[in-house]
Amino acid sequence: MRILVVDDESNERQGLTELVAAWGYQVDSASDGQQALEKLALGLPHAVITDIRMPRLDGLQLLERIRSDYGALPVLVLTGQGSKEGVIECLRLRANDYIEKPVRSEELKQRLADLLAVPTPGRAEAAGEDMELVGASPQVVTIRRVIQQVAPTTASVLITGESGTGKEVVSRMIHRLSPRRDRTFLAINCSAIPESLMESEIFGHEKGSFTGALERRAGCFELAENGTLLLDEIGEMPMPTQAKLLRVLEDRRLRRLGSKAELAVNVRVLAATNKDPGRAVAQGQLRNDLFYRLNVFHLHLPPLREHLEDLPALSEALIHKLNARHGRQVAAVTAPVMAAFQRYSWPGNVRELRNTLERAVILCEGRQLETRHLPPDFGSTPPPLDDDANIVRVPVGTTVAEAERLLILKTLAQERNNKTRAAEKLGISLKTLQNKLKEYGAAANAAGSPGEG
Repeated sequence: MRILVVDDESNERQGLTELVAAWGYQVDSASDGQQALEKLALGLPHAVITDIRMPRLDGLQLLERIRSDYGALPVLVLTGQGSKEGVIECLRLRANDYIEKPVRSEELKQRLADLLAVPTPGRAEAAGEDMELVGASPQVVTIRRVIQQVAPTTASVLITGESGTGKEVVSRMIHRLSPRRDRTFLAINCSAIPESLMESEIFGHEKGSFTGALERRAGCFELAENGTLLLDEIGEMPMPTQAKLLRVLEDRRLRRLGSKAELAVNVRVLAATNKDPGRAVAQGQLRNDLFYRLNVFHLHLPPLREHLEDLPALSEALIHKLNARHGRQVAAVTAPVMAAFQRYSWPGNVRELRNTLERAVILCEGRQLETRHLPPDFGSTPPPLDDDANIVRVPVGTTVAEAERLLILKTLAQERNNKTRAAEKLGISLKTLQNKLKEYGAAANAAGSPGEG
């Protein structure tokens, strides 16, 4: 697996590079965020380790660009010791993890292994700490029962649900309860990989097979051999790649790009999507035959707003883990906090709950989380833009493309430019929304007017 280390201090950068390389990873490095973006444009690593304070483009700006351009690419941030503000900003920008400086090598090694979902010796139990589905609602109980039934088999599973509902958590549970539990679990997000690199990432390539292929590289199937591979956001995979994937699933053999030889593979494939798979098939985003091949079992995860009765148990479990991470001793949330939680619709689902609690735990010096520890705008509802905030008027004769543009821009404005929520409301991926906005901006610039903003 390849890791990109980003640090402007040459001695620290070299030390980190040598340390990570000694653990068996392929390592590249960049001297600041701008150089890191240039290297990301040439090919995605499996994870990024970045410092915060750097010239030209700092670590937080780099993280923001990664989330905008590469979706869920794993990022581990190195923060200053005792810097609450830096930690909170990392969480806001959806860093996967962070470590305070000075970095302890064993902690970094374990955090990196957890981030990449590669089991390490002696940590089987710890690796499963975040892989439980908490709650006693009928929906959660049913999902746990199905997981226990399907996990010991080799059947493919299609997991659906809104962003943040726990699709990867369920995937890890299936792996942990399967005979492959001691092998690799590898998750890739199809929406975060540029289309030009998709086949190389999944199937691997030979040296010289395309411009920039400087060495042979194993793809995800080879890296997950005898283990489990999660293909997240499967509907974002290009159709030609879906056809090749179907052949691999059927034949259990693959061919690296540029190779004439076929390799036998033994990998259990799980797939996940936040779209309605039936609609994705109808709209030509997902091959019908691939859908049926993946949909041997279908697990749909409900949004948090549909099982709010699980909030107390979820909060308790998350606080327990966050206490251990941040050295806190929070025992409970106060009644006003839980009442605020119960009134909120949680558009970001369990992931949003975790981030809200993590911020509160960091700020809390005592034993109870109070409303003052919540974000200042928590639970607020965006005010309507006008009397027709929920209506998009399209005159007869408007093209389909223009109607789509009006709908997207209206939804984005209604969500106060929150692209993640707008994409969820529109039923499209964040990557698709970003591509559409780039198209609209380019068209406006070509016409001599400013792009959308």
